[in-house]
Amino acid sequence: MRVEIWSDIACPWCYVGKARFEKALAAFPHRDQVEVVHRSFELDPGRAKDDVQPVITMLSRKYGLSEEQARAGEDNLGAQAAAEGLAYRTRGRDHGNTFDLHRLLHLAKEHGRQDELVQILYRANFGEERSLFTEGDDRLVELAVEAGLDAEAVRAVLADPAAYADEVRADEREAAELGANGVPFFVLDRRYGVSGAQPAEVFAQALTQAWGERSPLTLLDQGDADACGPDGCAVPQH
Repeated sequence: MRVEIWSDIACPWCYVGKARFEKALAAFPHRDQVEVVHRSFELDPGRAKDDVQPVITMLSRKYGLSEEQARAGEDNLGAQAAAEGLAYRTRGRDHGNTFDLHRLLHLAKEHGRQDELVQILYRANFGEERSLFTEGDDRLVELAVEAGLDAEAVRAVLADPAAYADEVRADEREAAELGANGVPFFVLDRRYGVSGAQPAEVFAQALTQAWGERSPLTLLDQGDADACGPDGCAVPQH
């Protein structure tokens, strides 16, 4: 079974939702037969690469909140993250364009290191003092290498704005086609969707239901026909 997760590294609910989903997956009896794929979704795709703001300022301006309300919201998120065992700095974080992060996640996918990089980027963005957005490529290379990627390959992607750009945009178009207008958005076997950072119990129920309702293969019997199998290929008699 395949589970696809549309998310953005700048999305705190994606960070929390991933932890809750993984808690459910860890207890799922068929977890070894579940493939998890991370898909791209930018919350702020129009933001210029050099437009970096404090999170509190961004929240206040984007949602019309007072700074006090924005700080209260961050405190709430910090408490929910802590309940999942996640580090979360409620003050001093910043917000910027995540397009390069998504491009690197597609590179990581090719090398089987996508989940490692997703988790490292979340940790860096939400739990560490150093910024993902103000230290240039060196910071991203450092984190990608920690995830097991080659430094020169990472630098090559960051130096070429077209690298994996089509893959990011394709993910985002697909999210729109599936009706996802926010993240996190979980799709199980292209049959069921779960929106938001639901409790682990909800994810557990979704996994069980999707697994149980997988359609068995229907064989269309067209009579005997030549085929190859473990014992070799049928030899034509005529």
